[in-house]
Amino acid sequence: MLCLQDQDALIPRPRGALPKVCAAALAAVTIGSVVFLSPQRLFGWVAMVILILTLGPLLHGLCLLAEEMLNHSNTRHRGRGLLNHMLPACGLGGKTLLAAGLAGLLLYLVGHPLRHEGQCWKLLFLSSVLYPLFKSLGVLGPSEVEVSDICEGRKMNVAHGLAWSFYLGYLRLVLPRLEDSITAFRATHQSSTFWGRGNRKLLILIPLNANISHKLEDEDDSIHFYDNLPNNEIDRAGVRGRVYKHSVYRVQDEDGKGYNCAVEYATPLLTLYNMSQESRAGFGEPERRQQVLLFYTTLQDILENSLECRNRYKLILLNDEHEDDPHFLSKAILRHLQQQEKEEFCLSPPPHQEVVHPSANASTDSPRCAAANNVWCCSDPMSREPTLMFSLDKPQPLRQPVENTDNYQGFM
Repeated sequence: MLCLQDQDALIPRPRGALPKVCAAALAAVTIGSVVFLSPQRLFGWVAMVILILTLGPLLHGLCLLAEEMLNHSNTRHRGRGLLNHMLPACGLGGKTLLAAGLAGLLLYLVGHPLRHEGQCWKLLFLSSVLYPLFKSLGVLGPSEVEVSDICEGRKMNVAHGLAWSFYLGYLRLVLPRLEDSITAFRATHQSSTFWGRGNRKLLILIPLNANISHKLEDEDDSIHFYDNLPNNEIDRAGVRGRVYKHSVYRVQDEDGKGYNCAVEYATPLLTLYNMSQESRAGFGEPERRQQVLLFYTTLQDILENSLECRNRYKLILLNDEHEDDPHFLSKAILRHLQQQEKEEFCLSPPPHQEVVHPSANASTDSPRCAAANNVWCCSDPMSREPTLMFSLDKPQPLRQPVENTDNYQGFM
């Protein structure tokens, strides 16, 4: 069972700009040292280094372009122009060419001493030629952090696809019908079990280890299957009347009080778990845990921006470090149900509430004021649910301006 602080500690935050700041600081210190030691050759050395750093990727891009044009132009790049897609895809974009051109121009204008040194040109061509070789062999390949950052930024992870599939293929279809299904269920199942506002949402369980069981009562004996909500039949992908339904479980607290709620696991986690069990998928346990967290954050972001699903769900992230507690699942569900009851309030005034206008200008001895006092004193106790009370008076300033005529005449 996770509290909010532990849950926030588990969810990874988006990567920031700290690598860029460190790189900029390192470059500034290095350039400052060069300026101090040899200021007359600063721009020439900078131009030479930029040429080395840009000509190498350009030569590597030409090698990639040869592969794409000879072997993949009709399959991977069908219907796409050479200049519009293939060149930028191979790293031959305008930014790299512009940087190389500006560096060459800067070297031509201010790098007179370096242009006449043969060693510098040998270093330039040798570095540019060796770069594609080391890049192709994977020596200069991107690190795991860079690959992860690219996949997260471009939404290319397995978790992104599973979250969107879970939303578009299931949640967006069933959540708008959930309230009507619960209303019909309660009409046919007269039970003394408590139904609160939090119980009217679909509780979606997301365990970090992605190992889920098909029956909740097998994991916690405080959870019992009650019944299924009415079926929702939707024509989908050629199937007439495809059935979608939810199961209602009765969760008991430590005092034996029962709470009915519609709860289920996120079924895409079965895919993540089965992928981690297949060696051909290349998907180990650390990658699976990372994908589960990305699945949770992606699905939460999708549902929060969905008008059809808003306020009809609750995602519950389960930590696998508390599996030694036999009732950790029921405690997690009850904690979220109680949290919903405390955080969500009804803003409509309770019935049979009499509100007396506070702007009565009569004295306290008048019959009207006596009746008002009688209403306030004899009214029912204050409801636990807050209410909104609107005043019909015009807004008044907090302090009335004080006019001191004596001081004013004194200054005159």
